[in-house]
Amino acid sequence: MEATAIATPGSQRRGRTARFVAAYGQELLVLTAILVLMALVAVKNPRFLSEYNLRSIFVGNAYVAVAAIGMSMVIISGNIDVSVGSLIGVLATIAGTLAVDGYPVWLAWLAAVVVGSAVEAVLGALVAYARIPAIVGSLAFLSILKGGLISATGGRWIMGLPPDFFLAQRRLLGVPSPVWFAGLLTVLAALWMRYAATGRAIYAIGGNADAARAAGIQTRPTLVLIFAIHGAFAGVAAVLFATQLQVIQSTVPPNLELNVITASVIGGVSILGGTGTVVGSTLAALLFAAISSALIFLDVSPYWLRAVLGVLILATVLADMVRRRRND
Repeated sequence: MEATAIATPGSQRRGRTARFVAAYGQELLVLTAILVLMALVAVKNPRFLSEYNLRSIFVGNAYVAVAAIGMSMVIISGNIDVSVGSLIGVLATIAGTLAVDGYPVWLAWLAAVVVGSAVEAVLGALVAYARIPAIVGSLAFLSILKGGLISATGGRWIMGLPPDFFLAQRRLLGVPSPVWFAGLLTVLAALWMRYAATGRAIYAIGGNADAARAAGIQTRPTLVLIFAIHGAFAGVAAVLFATQLQVIQSTVPPNLELNVITASVIGGVSILGGTGTVVGSTLAALLFAAISSALIFLDVSPYWLRAVLGVLILATVLADMVRRRRND
């Protein structure tokens, strides 16, 4: 007689736990890193956990977290967009200019989202239909957007913005609006990618585009849609960026595209495509803000932040490569 294995409640729980850790291990690791970092720095300098500093950590990088949601979708699909920082600078300038010129503030906000989606849809079409590699196409867009912005504005400051324009300075139920935007958009995007057919198609395309086409997925239109959604998230990020201060400088925020891409990668999105979640990218953006603040409270040069992020990127990519080899 053959022995039949009986699954006990304990083994079932261990199996569910193992699957959960396998699916969300990187996200749990980033969350643990945030909590440990905050605890260690607070021992050295208790002011690190002050209400003002915690609010700065959660609010200051919310726009990076929002932009990283769309970037995560693009990278999961097997592509990348290095022009996102320049795009956010252009969209923030557009929104601020419209508001100063007397247009309704809601129209200024909406314009940033619509223009961002349209620009990225064009990039997506070039990638999907003209077969231009995403890195090449987005590098071209980076130069066009950055050069066009400086040529058109000369880097001038946009001042005299109407009081209703400052969306990022508003609160709902005592919570700053950027936190609401980052949290709600992360949850909605995560649910869409997990349960919607189009959301799941992103993983299929990034994992194996040929297999996705064989399964009946319209890969080219889906890629254009992914880039368009990414542009919409960049538009929301641009509005949050433009409305957090009283003035807007018509330039590209330094290193912004690197921060957005890094948040996605460290958050668990494979740079090779096919795996990852937007939850991890949001947590990684929060980790960046916590590290940056911790360096200040520990009296360490903020330039070390770039070195730390570089080490984190290498470690994350190497871990992803090892995991892929084990699965092959």
